[in-house]
Amino acid sequence: HSLYTNDDILHTVVFVRLKEATVLESAFETPVPVRFIFVLIGPSKSEIDYHETGRAMSALMADKVFNQAALKAKTAREVTDALTDFMDCSIVIPPTEIQNEAMLSSIVTFQKKLLRDRCQSSDPPPGPETKTRRVSIASDPPPEDPLARTGRPFGGMLRDIKRRYSYYKSDITDALNAQVLAAVIFIYFAALSPAITFGGLLADKVDNMIGVPELLISTSIQGIIFCCVAAQPVLVIGFSGPLLLFEEAFFAFCKSQDIEYIVGRVWVGVWLVIIVVIIVACEGSFLVRFISRFTQEIFSILISLIFIYETFAKLGRIFAAHPIINPPYPNTALLSMCLMFGCFFIAYFLRQFKNGTFLPGKIRRLLGDFGVPIAIFLMIVADYSIEDTYTQKLMVPKGLMVSNPEKRGWLINPFGEHQSFPVWVMFACCVPALLVFILIFLESQITTLIISKPERKMVKGSGFHFDLLVLVGMGGLSAIFGMPWLSAATVRSVTHANALTVMSKGTKPVIEKVMEQRVSGILVALLVGLSILMEPILKLIPMAALFGIFLYMGVTSLSGIQLWDRMLLLFIPKKYHPNEPYATRVSTGRMHLFTAIQVVCLAVLWIVKSSPISLALPFVLILTIPLRMLMTGRLFTQLEMKCLDADDAKVTFEEEPGQDVYCESQMPL
Repeated sequence: HSLYTNDDILHTVVFVRLKEATVLESAFETPVPVRFIFVLIGPSKSEIDYHETGRAMSALMADKVFNQAALKAKTAREVTDALTDFMDCSIVIPPTEIQNEAMLSSIVTFQKKLLRDRCQSSDPPPGPETKTRRVSIASDPPPEDPLARTGRPFGGMLRDIKRRYSYYKSDITDALNAQVLAAVIFIYFAALSPAITFGGLLADKVDNMIGVPELLISTSIQGIIFCCVAAQPVLVIGFSGPLLLFEEAFFAFCKSQDIEYIVGRVWVGVWLVIIVVIIVACEGSFLVRFISRFTQEIFSILISLIFIYETFAKLGRIFAAHPIINPPYPNTALLSMCLMFGCFFIAYFLRQFKNGTFLPGKIRRLLGDFGVPIAIFLMIVADYSIEDTYTQKLMVPKGLMVSNPEKRGWLINPFGEHQSFPVWVMFACCVPALLVFILIFLESQITTLIISKPERKMVKGSGFHFDLLVLVGMGGLSAIFGMPWLSAATVRSVTHANALTVMSKGTKPVIEKVMEQRVSGILVALLVGLSILMEPILKLIPMAALFGIFLYMGVTSLSGIQLWDRMLLLFIPKKYHPNEPYATRVSTGRMHLFTAIQVVCLAVLWIVKSSPISLALPFVLILTIPLRMLMTGRLFTQLEMKCLDADDAKVTFEEEPGQDVYCESQMPL
């Protein structure tokens, strides 16, 4: 507005309610969140006393009823009505008129009556709708904490079963969707390739005692059982790098002591079952509540970066094996690179295309849901059409047979295959069993935490206790068949959840829901097992195309991780920062300091993973838990930690119990 019109002085008044409380660093010396701003602009020479006007607004904002009305007001009229109500309940008496304390006491009594009537009138009338609303609020219990202890043996496990099995029918019917079918095809390749890759590596580390056939069958059978009975069937179980490191170390120990490795694994499995039964009976999964977002995000990015790094490492090995001699001539390395990036970019483009505006919505969603299968198929066609250049194909074993039939069968004798197994080793196996349990516990429980984050809007709940019992119990029993134990694979599980996520329409899509069901996991595990019989078809798939899928999984799993977003903000000017609590409620310098600490922890974990002491990785990861506790109240305030490390950073402070909804407006302007 113009301040001067026809020589008449105008004053401009603005009363602003921010969407979220914001720290105005340029306005105050202390970082106090502000929700309301009152601006009065006028000439320096004016009849209005600006200072007194500011004091009046401070008194007005300190009034709790007006503050609440201003917080909920939807129109300017509602604000002016609240101001009128405030004035009606205000009593102004000249000081000279107060003659004695009795008069003052009567005024206070009258004032209290006015305030009491005002507070009652500020509540909605007790109509039918209000009564119904109040009853429903009182009768609805708060969301159940899956990690809260019941105090009864196996109480947490029984609660997991009771909560999730009530949705069992919908876990089947919710799978009748094309997006679920697309997720099955995508996750099948995402699960098959690591099983074959890890199977080959495992066979090399343990003298071919366990290899690709055992890993495929174990992934299939345990996957089917898990998805049929688990409380969180969205999890994808599989072999992982930490378990590979353990198998290598345990094989080396058995070889040095002249002990049968395959028999030793049976006793490790026995102790695994004993340990997990004790932990679940004591509701030991409650310890997961100490794993905050600080640790979860470090672990998530570590696993994603491993996928991305391994993709380029494998491509580098192809370039080393097939060097480029004549650039214009077709070359294995160049074709592999084209197939890898081609598969990645097609899948990623179709993922983005799904939320675009080109073509009708049904066609966009169909192309987006089947983006990965389409990308793989196109790369198969491209590779098949180029006949003069060699590319490595997916290698799948033929038939059901163990990796080393001369030294073992499908059933392992726990007392020794070719020699008597020492009794002392049977009891000593409790030590490696404890290490295996810690590996599976950490990876599986952290993966469950990541999958169950509030922003995913999953409604059927999870089962930390029951799923741990099923997963570790199956692994322990499978050792007698000479099969590897498995854990919840983080990147594969996150990718599975992303593939089942339904996004809203528009330029800025948000998560609407996740198709929580069991069918996709069962079908993926079944297809992995049937892969042994599909060797003629699968051998047409170039490995480079699967490298592109690995890259796609690693890149897309970074989406939604707050730490990754804050790492990018290190290179983005402050004016372009998002309207998120960690960027608006915390000063930029403090936010970058918190990010830097997490990056240092991530670097330490990477160094440990790549060193000879890689088995210590879980223990180093655990150390981030006390580190986070140590920072709270010392390096960062409770408010800063709440914004940076909350389980759901999008929850506003007004919605949380125990918080004063008016505390954000106590700093008068």
